[in-house]
Amino acid sequence: MNFLRDVWKELKKTSWPTRKELTKYTITVIATVVVIGLFVFGVDTGVSYLVNLLIN
Repeated sequence: MNFLRDVWKELKKTSWPTRKELTKYTITVIATVVVIGLFVFGVDTGVSYLVNLLIN
């Protein structure tokens, strides 16, 4: 029971982000994931194209 009480005390000390900050961070994460996904897609497509050229 002491553990849960201590956890609750620590959670009260936490500074939680505002709605504006949370929105900003969420958009940043989504944009980063999209950019990295497009990069990986481009590299994968390019490598597949080169492998197909070498095979054929």
